[in-house]
Amino acid sequence: MRDLLDKLRRYRMGPLIGLVLICIALTLMSDRFFTPANILNIARQVSINTLLAVGMTFVIISGGIDLSVGSILAFAGALAAGALASGIDTGLVLLYACLIGLAGGTLNGLLIAYGRIAPFVATLGTMTLFRGATLIYTEGRPIRAVEEGFNAIGGGYLGPIPTPVVITAVMVFLAWFVLNRMTVGRRVFAVGGNEEAAVLSGVKATYSKVFVYAVSGLMCGLAGAILTSRLMSAQPTAGAGYELDAIAAVVLGGTSLSGGQGGVLGTLVGALIIGVLDNGLNILNVSSFYQQAVKGIVILIAVLLDRRNAARG
Repeated sequence: MRDLLDKLRRYRMGPLIGLVLICIALTLMSDRFFTPANILNIARQVSINTLLAVGMTFVIISGGIDLSVGSILAFAGALAAGALASGIDTGLVLLYACLIGLAGGTLNGLLIAYGRIAPFVATLGTMTLFRGATLIYTEGRPIRAVEEGFNAIGGGYLGPIPTPVVITAVMVFLAWFVLNRMTVGRRVFAVGGNEEAAVLSGVKATYSKVFVYAVSGLMCGLAGAILTSRLMSAQPTAGAGYELDAIAAVVLGGTSLSGGQGGVLGTLVGALIIGVLDNGLNILNVSSFYQQAVKGIVILIAVLLDRRNAARG
């Protein structure tokens, strides 16, 4: 039994096994859970958090943290809605939202890498900055974003699969490829594992830090466009609290908060755990108060396991 547990820990199968067990339990408790319509609904709901969590994975692997993801999402979504209202083409609006997110993430990276501000403090500041900028731009009111082509991004389908799910799947694959098959990805792991040793080996840690926050911002911009498309409006309070769910998904997926270890496939599983729990508890008519408590317990267990694995490793 101990050998089996060691193998599961080595291959980081714990989160996936946990997800399967949760799905089995919810299937036994409700015949409404494991249906094609509900599975697609979960996948669509999880797509936004998965995109944010994928970007957060890069940041946490590098040894950082990003508290600004929800605010950048809201800012990018608001500007995208404004651009759409001014008559800009749907494709350009999507690109515009991604570039806004990229710029916001790059600002975080520059403040941290060159301004030498602690990631927590820097992104806490930009979280407030971008939220304030969103409220100023929207004047505290929703901006309508109704255009058939744009609304298909968040509410449409490619065959039987919701469009946001397809987009998210593509981004997860690209993120996995960058982290595991490209030199820039290996440098991110090196910086997160031991920054001093990485610098002595010739890795430019500042470039890697700017890169990971830029990736996080890009994911925020894309997620903001998808959320605005799905809601057919940009809400000034959109994305509030999303940074916590993104961090939770990364931790649940087995990425170490100490940096240097992890991956986007585990993050995908972590995001699915959160989405399945939310969906299942809603189906079971569990009070939202209890849902928050359950989510908190799950996150604490994941953090404790992370600490235990770090002590062993």
